[in-house]
Amino acid sequence: MTPASLRIVVADDEGPARRFLIDLLGQCDGVTVVGEAGNGDDALALIGNARPDLALLDLQMPGATGLEVARQIPPETMPSIAFVTAYDEYAIDAFELNAIDYLLKPVQIERLRTTIDRARARRRTPAADQVAALARVAAAVDGSRANRVYLDRLPIRRQDDTVLVPVRLIASVSADGELLHVTTTTGERHTLTHRLHALESRLDPRRFVRLSRGTLVNIDLITRVSPMPGGTALVKLTTGQELPVSRIQFRLLRETLLRL
Repeated sequence: MTPASLRIVVADDEGPARRFLIDLLGQCDGVTVVGEAGNGDDALALIGNARPDLALLDLQMPGATGLEVARQIPPETMPSIAFVTAYDEYAIDAFELNAIDYLLKPVQIERLRTTIDRARARRRTPAADQVAALARVAAAVDGSRANRVYLDRLPIRRQDDTVLVPVRLIASVSADGELLHVTTTTGERHTLTHRLHALESRLDPRRFVRLSRGTLVNIDLITRVSPMPGGTALVKLTTGQELPVSRIQFRLLRETLLRL
C-alpha cells in the first residue's frame, strides 16, 4: 500500500448497493476498501477498529441513519464522512452549507472520484472541525424536519377496503422483510407492504423513535428502559410489549430521551 492510498469503509443496509459502490471503488486509483457494514452498529464498530480515512455512509440506513452513526464516532477515530442518499433535499442543503460531502444514488464514478479527492485533501483537517461540521449538519437537518408535514393517519389496504389507522394510536411498527407489522394501543395488528425507513420519514420523529434496524415505537408509550448486557437495552410499552434496543440506538436514547 502506498502512502497516498486512502482507506475506505462502506456502510449500506442493502447488499447490492454495497457491492455496487465497492465495485466502483475498485475502479479508483489509490484506494483500499478495509471493510463493509450492513447496519449502524456494525458501521460504528468497523470505523472504530479499522480507522479508515473515509467512511461512505448510507443516509437512510435503517436502525441508525448515516448521520446518527457519524454523530457517535469519537473524535479520535473520526474519518472524513460522505453520505450516500437516493435524494433528500433537506439533508443535501445542510451538507452543502457545512461542507460535508454526499453522493447521490446511483453513484457515478466521476462524482465518487471527486469525493475521494476531497477526502485526501481533508486528511490534515483537525477531527474537531469535522465533528463541529457534523453537529451543524445534524442541527440543520433536525430543524428542517420540524417544518415537514407528517402523517396523521396510516392507510392500510385490506382486500378492497382501506383502513385508516390514526398515527397517535400506533404503538409499534416492526419490519419483517418487505412487510411491516403495525400494533396499536388497543392491541390491533395490521400488516402492510412498505419499507420501514420510508415510513419512518413520514412519521414525526418527536413522536416515534427507532429501537433497532427493524423496530419503531411511539415515544409516549415507553414506560421503562432497562439496560442489558453488551450495551443493549429492553424497552417496555404501556401495551405490555417488551422490545429490544440495539447498542447504537440505546446510546442515542441516553443522549435524548433519557437525559434531563
